[in-house]
Amino acid sequence: MAGLAVTARDFGLEGPRGWAFRGISFAAEPGSLIAIEGPSGSGRTSLLLALTGRMKATEGAAVVGDARLPRQMAALRRVSALAHVPGVTDLDPALTVGEHVRERALLERRFGVSLRELLRPRAERAKEARLRIDAALTAAGLDREALPKGSRTAVRDLERVEALRLSIALALVGRPRLLGVDDTDLKLSGAERAEVWALLRSLTEAGTTVVAVCSEAPGDAVAVSTERANSDAPDDPEPGGDGAEDDVHEGLEGDDVPHDRGGQAARDDVKEAADAFAEAGRA
Repeated sequence: MAGLAVTARDFGLEGPRGWAFRGISFAAEPGSLIAIEGPSGSGRTSLLLALTGRMKATEGAAVVGDARLPRQMAALRRVSALAHVPGVTDLDPALTVGEHVRERALLERRFGVSLRELLRPRAERAKEARLRIDAALTAAGLDREALPKGSRTAVRDLERVEALRLSIALALVGRPRLLGVDDTDLKLSGAERAEVWALLRSLTEAGTTVVAVCSEAPGDAVAVSTERANSDAPDDPEPGGDGAEDDVHEGLEGDDVPHDRGGQAARDDVKEAADAFAEAGRA
């Protein structure tokens, strides 16, 4: 399935306490790798959610495929998916890889197909679901047989890159034309970052447009900086309220809490995520 072209002009989102991001302008062809780069707390997650139809921008405009934002967010959500977004697509550490995959397949079978497909024989639909799952796992580079306990491996026992691959695979089950991935390089070594970027490039080569949040964009990506865009914005904090850190921590499990990145950086990431989720609810 072909990816979506993405263009933005003076795209911004202002919340009750200031700008989450502002002045974003860029253009990317279908099947592009778009990297949203910037320091923690600069509105990267908010921009990712806005470009995938999960948050409503308040300034400027963007066009993603045929969807004009912010008016046609629902249409964009039907052809886009998210992966690795804390508080939105969290994996349950107590569940196994197989349980996550089966749950995603059930959701896709129930909500992700047309009425015409629902009328097909059950055996055909089950076979199609298995093919979709296998294709998604292959595209994400996750080999279940290579895991310590195969499909019975608990998420808590996955390496960080393996968990990222699983989250991406679950998002790909719905065959999105636009995939948004948050915290692409969080807590990863140089070799692991190269591995993840290679994975995302392979998805774009297959046709999917990928929007990835990172601290530093690779040279071959369409780089979109929230730091430069926000340089002229007011110094007010991003939208959100007191207790944002606690709210997000409730949605994170174990090692997913950014406790080893340094006090201020961790607080910025947590606050940015909380602000994004609050704004998504308003949208």
